[in-house]
Amino acid sequence: MAAEDYYEILDPRFARLFNSNAQVEKLFTGCQWAEGPAWFAAGRFVVWSDIPNNRMLRYDETDGNVSVFRQPSGNSNGNTVDRQGRLVTCEHSGRRVSRTEFDGSVTTIATKWRGKRLNSPNDAVVKSDGSIWFTDPSYGIDTDYEGDKAESEIGACYVYRVDPGTGEVEAVITDMVRPNGLAFSLDESKLYVADTGRTHGAQDPAHIRVFNVGKDGKKVSGEKVFADCTAGLFDGFRLDEDGRIWTSAADGIHCYDPDGTLIGKVKVPEVTANCVFGGNKRNCLYIAGTTSLYMVRLMVNGAKTY
Repeated sequence: MAAEDYYEILDPRFARLFNSNAQVEKLFTGCQWAEGPAWFAAGRFVVWSDIPNNRMLRYDETDGNVSVFRQPSGNSNGNTVDRQGRLVTCEHSGRRVSRTEFDGSVTTIATKWRGKRLNSPNDAVVKSDGSIWFTDPSYGIDTDYEGDKAESEIGACYVYRVDPGTGEVEAVITDMVRPNGLAFSLDESKLYVADTGRTHGAQDPAHIRVFNVGKDGKKVSGEKVFADCTAGLFDGFRLDEDGRIWTSAADGIHCYDPDGTLIGKVKVPEVTANCVFGGNKRNCLYIAGTTSLYMVRLMVNGAKTY
């Protein structure tokens, strides 16, 4: 297959980010809705979620083996790795953010805000100060497909911050329709958050917004739209070491320059939900498609967040 079967150049800046001979490889298939890949450098493996099947899977880079990491998984969605190398997971039916400790035990990080149960935590990121930021749309309680159908106790969908010292859960963004994927800029001065509100109304957002992070590192302000999605919806995303955003969309992974320009796409034959940089040099982009886990080796390295 030719390079144009895997890549679409929309701006000359994208041409140097990939090798035209590097194909998009399908590593595993058999999921119902693949999501939330997280890379573990020490073990050279990826853990990701298969939400409707209520399981987490593990891909071993060293031998290509795929196994069940956890089942049931609380209908896990987004996953990330904290600065100590522990797995942080957003659970839909668990309606919590959890952390898997080194001994395999699971600790609850957040389950309520002001005494009310969270909706269904979706994606999380860990800041360098140890605080955990996560989104809480209602997808896991809207129906029984991704969790357990229920009424929202909060009545809205917010972005939260968990204080690393006290464990206090604070709402930091309260004006989004369905906050979804999120990530900090390289210097953590900005927070990017996807809003997939379009799933609930044609007039609602399908974009990524960017916020300024306050000097105290705890609050955000001055938001603006960073990019509107040109194919379906943005969901989860990651940054490379030059600050470019690699984000999921309906036709693959879209690459945005830090100035907000869509410069190119990695084409994937399924709707994508999330991605993560992995490999020894963080130049392998692992992609969660609808039913499958894919990987493409790029000419750029992912931002180091561990």
